[in-house]
Parts: sequence; C-alpha cells; structure tokens
Amino acid sequence: MLTTTTAGSALRYQLVGGSAFAAARVELAPDQAIRAEAGAMVSMSGNVDLQSQLQGGLLGALKRVVSRESLFVSTFTAQGGAGEVILAPPVPGDLVGVELAGRALLVQSSSWLASEPEVQLDTEFAGFRGLFAGEGLFFIRASGQGTVLLSSFGAIVRRPLPAGARYVVDTGHVVAFDARMPFQVRKASRRGWMRSLLSGEALVAEFTGPGEVYLQTRNLRSLAGALFPFFPTQQKGGGLGQLFGE
Repeated sequence: MLTTTTAGSALRYQLVGGSAFAAARVELAPDQAIRAEAGAMVSMSGNVDLQSQLQGGLLGALKRVVSRESLFVSTFTAQGGAGEVILAPPVPGDLVGVELAGRALLVQSSSWLASEPEVQLDTEFAGFRGLFAGEGLFFIRASGQGTVLLSSFGAIVRRPLPAGARYVVDTGHVVAFDARMPFQVRKASRRGWMRSLLSGEALVAEFTGPGEVYLQTRNLRSLAGALFPFFPTQQKGGGLGQLFGE
C-alpha cells in the first residue's frame, strides 16, 4: 500500500493488475475525497458518495471539448466511515502516482486518471506545437500539493533529466512532464521531412532538463494503424477475409 501525505492528510492507494491492466485501489478515510475522470470507477464501497460536476465552468468546458476530455469530473467521498474506490483507465496500460510537492505537471489529456482535491487542475494551451503533433491543443496542468494518478497505454517509464540534458520522445508516447521544462516539437530527422517520414517517426518532442518526463511504451495511434488493414471495408470481404480469399 502506497501512502502520500499532503497538508496533514494521507492518501493511501495500491496499484494492482500489473503494468498491462493496472488499476488503483484507493483507501479513503472518513470524509476524505478523490477526484477522477468520469467513467473511471470500477467499484466502490457502499458508503462512498459519488458526485459528478462540470469542471472549470463554461470556459473550462470549452477547453475540455477541444482537448478531447470528458466535460465532467467525478468526486468520490467516504461518508460515515472509511471506504474504498477502485479506479481504472479506459485502455490497457500502466498507472503511476506522482507527488507534486509544489511543482506543476503538464499531462496529456488522456493520461490524467485521478488526483486529490488539493491538486489544482487547469488546461494549458499547447499552441501549434500540440496541433502539429496531433495530440491536441491543450494539456492538463496539475499543480500545488497532492498526488496525481497518471495512466498510459503500455508501461510507464520515468526519465529524470539533469540540467541542460536534451531528450527526444515520439509525440505519441508522451504522458506528462514538468511544466518548467522547455520543449519543442520538430521533425524526427534533422536531415529533412522525407527522412523523418521514411523512419516512421515524423514528429518528436525535444525536452531540455532539469525535470522529469513520463513516457508510455505503446502508442494508441500506432495500434489503430496496425489494425486498420483488418477492419471491414465497403467491398465484399476485407480484413482477414481478404487474407484467406473470402
């Protein structure tokens, strides 16, 4: 059981299911709460109260639509005693808990699973870097005190970078990174677009330390591309049917 202490209250949680099908079992003390992405609840104690609300008002709602997030955030509160809630992301993958301790993280919109109520959540414009990378115009900015639970497709890898160190990540594999870290989105090969496209790595994000980058070992877009030839088409057969001559 992992425990993080924030402002006198401790969040106790256990990561179960391994790095392929991870879920978070969160133990709530009486009147303790945790916020999570809508639809993340797997199960909960009978005395845990669930409330869903629009996050950030109308402006926040607009930004969440553009960033492909759910408009609603669920808050789970243990009432009349201790309780538990089990949370899981929509795709197979890993989970990691990050203690903010006063810093800020920029998180891909699909990678925020849950956080303590003390964590301040907002959306931050990624500019044309996000647009060109195909990962959305907004990041989730998590700041302040408390624990954030990050999810991924595949396993999560944490890469600490010393001051001045540069690190390059495929844009589809970025989960989160320190908000203080400068980064740029560029073509993978410095020798031109053709070499980047032929390498299969068209766009990458280059980070400069100090700070931490959290990566995912799989890319949902790549999986969709790998499965596309097997999808049914409007023509007779298609996919595996074409392979076996049906």
